[in-house]
Amino acid sequence: MSSITVRNLPEETHRALRVRAALAGRSTEAEVRAILESIARPEGRIKLGSLLAEIGQQAGGFDLEIERDKSPTEPMRFE
Repeated sequence: MSSITVRNLPEETHRALRVRAALAGRSTEAEVRAILESIARPEGRIKLGSLLAEIGQQAGGFDLEIERDKSPTEPMRFE
């Protein structure tokens, strides 16, 4: 997991983060992670796979339902 350091954070901002974290019942570090996660990866964001599927449908509707061969495979032989 990656880590970052934030330098020169105003004391007022740090204090506000501590208060916000306390109200949420978590550490200041956990609160900062939650804030960054909500901003960088919002709930309503369009995901690449969904976008590509929508483009495919608009381009003529591709059938992505592929029937898998479920029969067992033969083990590899080393003779």
